[in-house]
Amino acid sequence: MLTFDVVMKRYFFDMRAGADLAPDEEGVELRTVEAVQVEAARALADMARDAIRGDPTDGAGLQMSIEVRDEAGPVMKVRFTFEVHQLRH
Repeated sequence: MLTFDVVMKRYFFDMRAGADLAPDEEGVELRTVEAVQVEAARALADMARDAIRGDPTDGAGLQMSIEVRDEAGPVMKVRFTFEVHQLRH
């Protein structure tokens, strides 16, 4: 019987909000770049939700991103911009 070892790479998901960067020191082992993209999108959605939970105008114009890297360097960046434009007051 043949067995195949699936190589899992460790990816680091650094969070950026505006100029602030929170580097991921632990990382996550994932099998595919598609799994990395899903994880980055979920993390960014959580980040965006947390940013507007209190006062949604606090994050007006805030740019957030997840910058993914592996041991060789950058892999991908997933970005989100939150803007509020009041049309009436």
